[in-house]
Amino acid sequence: MFKQRFVLDTTALTDLQTREVMGYTSLCEGMKEILDLIADARLQFGISCYVPYPSVYKEMYEFTIRNGCDREVIDKIDTWLVKKSPDRYRVDITSQIFHEYVSHMRERIDRGMGVAEDVVWEAATACLSIEYSQSKGKEYREEIEREIIGGIIGKFRNKYRSTLRYGILDSAPDIDVLILAKELDAAVIASDYGIEKWAEQLGVRFVPANTFPMMIKEYLKHLHENESES
Repeated sequence: MFKQRFVLDTTALTDLQTREVMGYTSLCEGMKEILDLIADARLQFGISCYVPYPSVYKEMYEFTIRNGCDREVIDKIDTWLVKKSPDRYRVDITSQIFHEYVSHMRERIDRGMGVAEDVVWEAATACLSIEYSQSKGKEYREEIEREIIGGIIGKFRNKYRSTLRYGILDSAPDIDVLILAKELDAAVIASDYGIEKWAEQLGVRFVPANTFPMMIKEYLKHLHENESES
């Protein structure tokens, strides 16, 4: 338990499910509370929490600004999270991992193409099913654009994201989190399924974001109980 190392993805501080489980009323309050727990863990147990720099640190910083969090949140990030750039040139990753990742991406791309083809057929069929009225040509076109094409495009975007992006590493910060965790022999904290899946492939410990605060609280609870007994 002592002197454990963790590498945080942005979702470690921003996960909605974590806020619901812990009862935080807002995103900014949730970030503050989690960072305070990290501070207690650092001081009481020597636990170190890292954030890849600059990729994930920049994401966290921009997230706090975008959501109107006060300066205190940024100060806590700067104080209690250790900023470190992953050593991308020295961390060894087996060729089998790359082979599996390329195969996985090829399969996902093909499935994404299938989603696109289905949506094209759905749009064409829906348009043909509407009876064309010469006297209402403009209204007809507006109805097609608004009611059919717009709605189908919206469904397509959701299905495409789910099919192509769910469970894959689709950003440089995601990869930095895994490389840094591998380098430090640390556990990853995230709520991203892609990170979770590839952490398993790389032999990196993974802790879901929604259980991390409860884990720290459990540590602190037993520390205080031991202190009161002694």
